[in-house]
Amino acid sequence: MTTTKPVHFPPSAFQIKNDCLEVGGLPLTRLACRVGKTPFFAYDRALLTARVRHLRENLPDGIHVHYAMKANPMPAVVQHMATLVDGLDVASSGEMQVALDTMTPAENISFAGPGKTDSELASAIAAGIVINLESEREMESAARIGLSLGYRPKVAVRVNPDFELKSSGMKMGGGPKQFGVDAERVPAMLKRMAQLPLDFMGFHIFSGSQNLKAESIIEAQEKSVELAIRLAQDAPGAVRLLNIGGGFGIPYFPGEAPLDISLIGERLADQLPRIKKALPEAQLVIELGRYLTGEAGIYVCRIVDRKISRGQVFLVTDGGLHHHLAASGNFGQVIRKNYPVAIGNRMNADELETVSVVGPLCTPLDLLADRMEMSKADVGDLVVIFQSGAYGKTASPAAFLSHPAAAEVLV
Repeated sequence: MTTTKPVHFPPSAFQIKNDCLEVGGLPLTRLACRVGKTPFFAYDRALLTARVRHLRENLPDGIHVHYAMKANPMPAVVQHMATLVDGLDVASSGEMQVALDTMTPAENISFAGPGKTDSELASAIAAGIVINLESEREMESAARIGLSLGYRPKVAVRVNPDFELKSSGMKMGGGPKQFGVDAERVPAMLKRMAQLPLDFMGFHIFSGSQNLKAESIIEAQEKSVELAIRLAQDAPGAVRLLNIGGGFGIPYFPGEAPLDISLIGERLADQLPRIKKALPEAQLVIELGRYLTGEAGIYVCRIVDRKISRGQVFLVTDGGLHHHLAASGNFGQVIRKNYPVAIGNRMNADELETVSVVGPLCTPLDLLADRMEMSKADVGDLVVIFQSGAYGKTASPAAFLSHPAAAEVLV
């Protein structure tokens, strides 16, 4: 049947030529041949660069941008991002090794996450990176390990603030949390730190993620600065690092609009004089992951069967939730919503139909698109899931049902 373009049409960042999506200047069909297999994730180098440029154009001078590697730790992506940003933030010893392979100075790499083992702390201390302390116990362990190694650990206190990032997809602060030290406990922790062989750097205050409301992010940033200034009164030294987190979201679903970065930049510019006066040695850091890489990546799988069940069309592909858990709706969605999905080699087809795209796994959870309108497709065509540059492959249960892993490529 012939109808209008889908309401949930793919983002415009990628070019379309001769009915085919292009990634990094290559037609998707050619890229698939180059990769040699489906499914795969593809990340566009030019789009990554453009996103960081756009961010810097809208943020005031003096703001340092760090890339949160947990969003996409592919080594090639990290190597590229390291040339664009001012620092890297890691959440495991595995990510730390990837970060240390870049040209990023160790002092511009930070390590966050609860439950760091003694082995991880020792590696971080020996490397000279900044450890974001998540508890009083972790502080004592870092001091003990540093003393045994003969190195003075660089540390910052990750604070669980007494507020949250409103309207965020994932709340990382406010209320009881496994992340960081409750704000009201930090003064006592700082007084104890003064007695330990630790090199105090500052604070890491992260209150939430995946937020599309500039006003909410602005409010959280202002509260984070206020909290840091207040806590600095009990610090064992000058605050040299103030990481106020990120929380910048990207649109995934119909009705969502891109975040207005310009408003955030304007308000940060207004705050800088106050920050400089109260914390004259502080380097102000914004830590971003999804916002930097999410829209620059796609997931590609191939249709292996087309079937109709009681009037509903199913496109069965060689990819699924084991590669892209988030797109299946099983990674934080309360009510399942479709990611933007398209037939990558039939982007401008006039004949559209309503279909469900499913994977090869023997579970009804393996659903990549539920009753979406897209170009009519058949066996051999390529299904593309957009907004897949963050929390895709590494956030998915790759071993589930023992199907082959997805490839990754930076173009």
